[in-house]
Amino acid sequence: MIAVTSETLSPEEVVRATKTDDSGCVCTYVGLIRDNNRDKMVEYVEYSDKGTESVKVLQSIVDEAREKYPVNEMSLVHRTGKLKVGDINLVIAVAAGHRKEAFEACAFAVDEFKARRPTDKTEKYLDGTASSAF
Repeated sequence: MIAVTSETLSPEEVVRATKTDDSGCVCTYVGLIRDNNRDKMVEYVEYSDKGTESVKVLQSIVDEAREKYPVNEMSLVHRTGKLKVGDINLVIAVAAGHRKEAFEACAFAVDEFKARRPTDKTEKYLDGTASSAF
């Protein structure tokens, strides 16, 4: 499951789509909108999709993780739109035979997602300022 969506994310649904009969585990990462960043209180975060390129970026991250680590299945789902504190913005799930490989592949995917930023992000603060430089 590779997707960029404006729909609410369900980690359970992503895990169900990722687990396989030959896997001993599914390692997950659930990204949340936190209430603070850069010493400011966050009102909301808005992600906007750059178009079809966003899904291609997610797919390339999954493809690279699968080349580097022996995983059975992997999902990466990112939510766009205006998200409030506590909302889920990212779910990554990795099914593998063993936990070590699953954890490593999951950490790789999180780091690559942050580095490649497939969508535009704007953070609005309670003091009325905003930032899109991350």
